[in-house]
Amino acid sequence: MPQTIHLATDHAGFDHKESIKTYLEDKGYDVVDHGATTLSPEDDYPVYIQKAVVEVSNTQEDIEENPETVAIILGGSGQGEAIVAGRFPYVRTTVCYGGPHAEEIVTLGREHNNANVLSLGARFIQIADALEVVDVWLTTSFSKEPRHMRRVKQIEDISKK
Repeated sequence: MPQTIHLATDHAGFDHKESIKTYLEDKGYDVVDHGATTLSPEDDYPVYIQKAVVEVSNTQEDIEENPETVAIILGGSGQGEAIVAGRFPYVRTTVCYGGPHAEEIVTLGREHNNANVLSLGARFIQIADALEVVDVWLTTSFSKEPRHMRRVKQIEDISKK
């Protein structure tokens, strides 16, 4: 299980981030909040997301292990945030909106891709559902199946170019 969790959002995910932060701290995780630290409709998500995701990129472990450092990023849809995250080497992001398949989506993201960033679309997921998804994502391990290891290695090789 990850030890350090980096959080980041803009105004669209601010309330969710605050709830997730408290929830994770109460569970004993080391949480680093990269902002936004105040609710401002004029802020821009790339600034905050970059700060969190660079920490994941810089601390990437061997693909066979579950990363010790992960990030949970939030925005209105989670899509733009995932795009920012994808600009960094060794970052693999799962996007989740909630819904009937939310837990399966984040489980597969961890089991098959060893996802080390979770991007939540705050406008589409209730906070109670988001907390459940976070729990599933944090407690699911990479399967280490040869086909998944091969694919993650291919992803890493692309990011080195």
